[in-house]
Amino acid sequence: MQYLLDTSICVFYLRGKLELASIIREKCRTNFFISEITVIELRFGAENSGNPEKAHKAVDEFINGISIIPVFGSIRRYAREKVRLRKIGKPHNDEFDLLIGATAVENNLTLVTDNTKHFDQLEGIQIEN
Repeated sequence: MQYLLDTSICVFYLRGKLELASIIREKCRTNFFISEITVIELRFGAENSGNPEKAHKAVDEFINGISIIPVFGSIRRYAREKVRLRKIGKPHNDEFDLLIGATAVENNLTLVTDNTKHFDQLEGIQIEN
């Protein structure tokens, strides 16, 4: 099984609240991915932190060696899902989460997240908390 790590999981790891490193070693690092959007969110969080230099270094260490998936190939699915959810009266207003979810579905990856409610309405999504 292959996994797309949501930003929330990466933040837990960076804050020392999750033993993600051992989980990744156990299940093989090549089975774990992050989205370009997650990198954007992590960089924003680092820049907004009390010690940006230290936080950016932690982000660098985390993303070094983990595969980053471009979002370009998921844009059409993102658009389809955004329209579908709006039409059924459940608009999704978090653009980044919708794009991360669409990336997971498009690449047949299980999304690992703590924010299941942000993603559970997406058609075809596989979620692990």
